[in-house]
Amino acid sequence: MATNSASPLVEMGTASPSDVLTTLRAGELTLHGLFHAGSNYTFLVEAVLGECCIEAVYKPTKGEQPLWDFPAGTLAKREVAAYLVSRALGWELVPPTVYRDGPHGPGSLQQFVEFDSAGHYFNFTDAEKAACRRVATFDYLINNADRKGGHVVRGNDGKIWLIDHGVCFHSEYKLRTVIWNFAGERYPDELRSDMEALVTAVHNGGALAHSLRDLLSEDEIAALGWRAQHLALSGCLPQPGPQRNYPWPPL
Repeated sequence: MATNSASPLVEMGTASPSDVLTTLRAGELTLHGLFHAGSNYTFLVEAVLGECCIEAVYKPTKGEQPLWDFPAGTLAKREVAAYLVSRALGWELVPPTVYRDGPHGPGSLQQFVEFDSAGHYFNFTDAEKAACRRVATFDYLINNADRKGGHVVRGNDGKIWLIDHGVCFHSEYKLRTVIWNFAGERYPDELRSDMEALVTAVHNGGALAHSLRDLLSEDEIAALGWRAQHLALSGCLPQPGPQRNYPWPPL
């Protein structure tokens, strides 16, 4: 990936969340590079609004490769839906993400997380891996079909961040992840209360449900509510199902 940015960038945590979202939604975008890894077109861009200048990852919808099991032209919207669910839970696992027009048409725009290339799940400390119970819970909720080890990263700020959520939220069970360490385990009580709140937010037609209708189908939203309710009632993380349970490649 080549870049030629000369502007000072707002680092993660420097700008307020509202300033970051406003800049992502309305800032002027400049392309600075193409990520060569991955099957879909993904660009590094700079979003500038007033004094706020943010590095971001831009995934245009028209750069998505078609998939047999996900509707065409929906992957970028699923990236945004994952951010909204993470924010609604209060977990802040996914960097701020919006859907907007860009240099190559509409797509998702997510604040770029700076991290060392070795700072991924397979190189985490035991304490960091233990903290990934919340990640495993989140992935079941959003029905993540592609949780690779390289999609769970330790940012330069020391925080664990989750990226790449284009193949999530299918109404049929498709969970594929490298994080099965906690299968069948009970999760902390505070996660149960978060999920109960999510059930209410999805089923009662609140702000979250309204926002998700612009991104997901009604069946997918209903399935999200069902998974949240299932976890809230069972109190346990799921066991692997009979189908393929691991992504490929794993990193």
